[in-house]
Amino acid sequence: MIVKTASFLVSNSYYQNCPSPEKPEYAFIGRSNVGKSSLINKMTGVNGLAKTSGKPGKTQLINHFIINDEWFLVDLPGYGYANIPIKIRNKWETMISGYLQTRVNLMTTFILLDIRHSPQKIDINFIENMAENQLPFALVFTKADKLSKRKLEENVKAYQDYLKESWEELPTLFISSSETGLGSEEILNYIEQTNLLFAK
Repeated sequence: MIVKTASFLVSNSYYQNCPSPEKPEYAFIGRSNVGKSSLINKMTGVNGLAKTSGKPGKTQLINHFIINDEWFLVDLPGYGYANIPIKIRNKWETMISGYLQTRVNLMTTFILLDIRHSPQKIDINFIENMAENQLPFALVFTKADKLSKRKLEENVKAYQDYLKESWEELPTLFISSSETGLGSEEILNYIEQTNLLFAK
C-alpha cells in the first residue's frame, strides 16, 4: 500500500463520540515510550502526524487519522509506567476498554512491544485480555535497529516460546523500526489486505 494522504481527523475522550464506523479501522497501542507515535509517522510518511515525546503519557485521547480517505488509523493512549494520577489512569483504562470492545469497524489492534526487553507482565496481560475477549490483534516489535540481528532473533524467539506455553496458534507479528522503516511496508500491506474483508 502506498500512503498518498494522511491527516488528523479528531480526538475524543469518550469512545462513544468516535467517527461513524463507515470505514475500516486499525488501532495502535503499547506501553508508554514503546515508539508508537514514531512508527505511525514513519508508516504514513508524515513527520509530526502523531505527536512524539520523550515524556511517557503524551497520548491521552483516542486520536483518529484518515488515511487515503479509505481507512482510519487510531492512536490510543499507552499503558504502563506513565507517571499519571490513578484517577486519570482508571479513566484511560475505561476509555480504551470501551473503545476496543465496542468499535464494530475495528479490524485489527496492533500491540507494540519493545523488542529490546524480555516479555513484560503488563504486555502479556494486555495480549491475553485481547484474546479472552476475542478481539483481533497483531504484535509489532519496535526498535529493531537497536539490536544486532542475532539478539533480535533471540528476543523474538523468547516471546514466541513464552506465548507457545499457553497458545496453540501464535498471533501475526511484525518486526519494525521507525529509524530504518523496517516493517512499515509489511504492516501497510497487511492493512490493505484486511481492508478487503471490510466490504464483505
